[in-house]
Amino acid sequence: MNFGDDVPAVDAQDVPQDAYLLDVREQDEWDAGHAPQAVHIPMGRLRDRAAEVPRDQEIYVICRSGARSAQVTVALNQAGWLARNVDGGMKRWAEVGRPMETDTGAPPYVA
Repeated sequence: MNFGDDVPAVDAQDVPQDAYLLDVREQDEWDAGHAPQAVHIPMGRLRDRAAEVPRDQEIYVICRSGARSAQVTVALNQAGWLARNVDGGMKRWAEVGRPMETDTGAPPYVA
């Protein structure tokens, strides 16, 4: 699914340090490795948990490669949030050397 120019996007290396980073991957992907400041709400749970996402700041949405996060970015923007897709997802995040961690202390990787 290609949303083209309809999806505001930012490269992983340009996500601000203090950004609200919404990780919409599945639990096993999150467990493998995630950005330290990210908030984890799997895409399938977002409808139930949307109230947790602040409306007073820009939301940066990330997944593994950028496809799911693009869908979520479009949905959030249509519902009144200001959201941007992180192009290339966690694969790009790791590629440009942004910090990653796990909750278990195991070496992080992109699943």
